[in-house]
Amino acid sequence: MKTEQSAFAKRLAAALEAAGIEASSTVLEKLVPQQGGEAVTPQAISNWLSGKHIPKQANLQALARITGVPPHELQYGTSTHKGVREAHSAWPDHVRGHDRLAFEAFLTLSDAQRKVVRELIALLAVPARRRSS
Repeated sequence: MKTEQSAFAKRLAAALEAAGIEASSTVLEKLVPQQGGEAVTPQAISNWLSGKHIPKQANLQALARITGVPPHELQYGTSTHKGVREAHSAWPDHVRGHDRLAFEAFLTLSDAQRKVVRELIALLAVPARRRSS
């Protein structure tokens, strides 16, 4: 196993765990195309997770969107360079990966669809005892 691929696999596993997403071929097989990546086989994803291969750029970008980790950090790790960096807008720690993806999908909806989703959330957020009365 090559060092670069092994290090990538460790960063990917850590990023998925931090995002609350299972490091599973079946889970990522669905999420990668949803986030703009190319469709890949579970075997290819297994190779990413085991450190045998690094994904192509489009899939690396999708993994970055899924995990909330900038693509260059996912591929190469964090830099010790202290130069000027673009501000990274981070999600609060309690917002996990699937929730973040749901929020991003929500933002692609039309105004009417967003209204329906907001109404559904408001209904579901009412405590159960108040709904039954």
